[in-house]
Amino acid sequence: MKPALAPYAFVAPAVLLLLAFGVLPILIAVPVSLTDLNLSGLVDRSAIEFVGLDNYRRLFADPGFWQALTNTGIFALLGVPAVIVISFAVALLLHRSENRFFRALRAFYFVPAVTAIVAVSLVWGYIYNTQFGLLNHLLSFAGLPPAQWLSDPVLVKFSVAFVAVWRGTGLNIIIFLAALKAIPQEYLEAADIDGASGARKIVSIVIPLLRFAFLFVAVTTVIGWLQFFDEPFVLTKGGPLGESTSMSLFLYQEGFSAGQFGYAGAGTLVLFLIIAGVTLLQVRARRFDAAR
Repeated sequence: MKPALAPYAFVAPAVLLLLAFGVLPILIAVPVSLTDLNLSGLVDRSAIEFVGLDNYRRLFADPGFWQALTNTGIFALLGVPAVIVISFAVALLLHRSENRFFRALRAFYFVPAVTAIVAVSLVWGYIYNTQFGLLNHLLSFAGLPPAQWLSDPVLVKFSVAFVAVWRGTGLNIIIFLAALKAIPQEYLEAADIDGASGARKIVSIVIPLLRFAFLFVAVTTVIGWLQFFDEPFVLTKGGPLGESTSMSLFLYQEGFSAGQFGYAGAGTLVLFLIIAGVTLLQVRARRFDAAR
């Protein structure tokens, strides 16, 4: 193999998987969103009718769509800053030492990221249980009434988001740790000679040098929260009264539960455009900041 072709051979499997499971479904969703495809249409193609933009008109007039979109925005506002701040703070603490205890802690923090979401959500479902859950048991020691962690329309958002934050910090901690290790020690040693405090070194040296790591974590975390699905699906099925229904769960319910594939395809494209727009804004903001 020619040396010039070697890099392409290595990335080809990943590119093929991306095209097959990332790009191709979006391309298929475009024509599907313009039809009334449902379960009967999968069996008999003659039952499929072209409806144009009717699915989009119906989508934007659907209160359930706007509720799911609002919930997704609230989840992102709760989760994204929490994941970034907690991941960076824990990475800073773990970076302080290389002994066995801190190496064990790194593995401990990474465990939620590789644990099956169904198992995680089932455990947290028992912790949140109103009658015999651990959290309400602890509240009883303080003389407080039991909380409806997964039944209260307001509290359920925080409960579901907390589980996702707990599960999502592990991978980002590893990313920040890798970036921290790449910082030249000469900068920190020079700051020590100048008498800079620990906080000053973090603000003036560490954070500016980790801008790309922050960008990567921010972009991937925002995308993950805009596609938020696992925790609300397993913990609440979108309840109560749709207060924990995310956009991805809404599309799942309309597409696979109700069998309205054309309608779900329209919602999928809308979500894709939102994610693409937000990601583009983040990347452009980073370029603008780097050009100053």
